[in-house]
Amino acid sequence: MKDYSEKRDFHRMHVESEIEITDSKGRTFSGTCRDLSATGMQLFVSNPVAVGEELTTVLRPSGDQFPPLETICEIIRCEPEGDGFLLGADISEVTR
Repeated sequence: MKDYSEKRDFHRMHVESEIEITDSKGRTFSGTCRDLSATGMQLFVSNPVAVGEELTTVLRPSGDQFPPLETICEIIRCEPEGDGFLLGADISEVTR
């Protein structure tokens, strides 16, 4: 059995990387991807995003060794934090 701290099926990876986000209306903005797992990510953005909103994201690697990670995700949580908002996103599809 997993102890309480290991209840997740997929471990989160702390990344703190800039991410490009496009909403369902085609508006593109930047945020920070704070952590990433096989099924979701945590994003920090300047403006709130509605729960249920579908976003496309592009997370570019720091070097040329790997291609960008491109996803379609759904916002499942939006909470104020400091001077912005912390989003919980459920990855529904990895497109690249």
